[in-house]
Amino acid sequence: MRKLESKVAIITGGASGVGNGIAKAFVKEGAKVVIVDYNEETGNQAIEELKLIGPESIFIHADLADFSTHSKIVSRTIDVFGQLDILVNNAQASRVKPFMEITPADLELPFKTGFFPTFFLMQQAFPYLKETQGHIINFASGAGINGDLNQAAYAASKEAVRGLSRVVANEFGPHGIKVNVICPFANSPGVQQWAQHMPEHFEETLSKIPMRRVGDVEDDIGRAVVFFASDDSNYITGQTLMVDGGGCRL
Repeated sequence: MRKLESKVAIITGGASGVGNGIAKAFVKEGAKVVIVDYNEETGNQAIEELKLIGPESIFIHADLADFSTHSKIVSRTIDVFGQLDILVNNAQASRVKPFMEITPADLELPFKTGFFPTFFLMQQAFPYLKETQGHIINFASGAGINGDLNQAAYAASKEAVRGLSRVVANEFGPHGIKVNVICPFANSPGVQQWAQHMPEHFEETLSKIPMRRVGDVEDDIGRAVVFFASDDSNYITGQTLMVDGGGCRL
């Protein structure tokens, strides 16, 4: 049997990059996937590709910065599939700037698109994940652990997600819900842009990774998330897993 057979998963930011890699890995393991994304065109394209693997996935077009969408995402999932087993909070937007140039709007952006949706989607999903004794996988970053230059707003929001995840793991644990965090380094559109526009900095970073490569969004990151979403991880909660080729150590 496939690891996620008959499971239902919500994946935010699932239309491209890491989120799309996770979605493909999930569907190949038998999951029914709900892709949530801001980009309607990319989301529709992604769901058509997923349906070639497994026909039951759906796309929800949503702006996660609009707090009214969070309950609608979960209720739509329940209306279509009748259950929820896995919540993957992957979506995030941010701007790269030196600390002294960050404006209130710059600081607000990653919290409105990443931290707050993670917070409120966990609240909305709780009753259904309690029924299935399900899994939550949240996304943080080595940028917060390492203190990467020009990433203050992004790093702050990602470390907030890690702190929140540990609290929720403790509160949800008695109900059988597992909450874990992944910090990836993957060949996402953002990393591709970084490599193109700052090649020297990118190569310097790559040289410090023991495995000397960037992770694949499906084969490396997606497979790690499959593990955290499956019964194989049923006695693991409140943990952060670095899926980055050894570039960052907690």
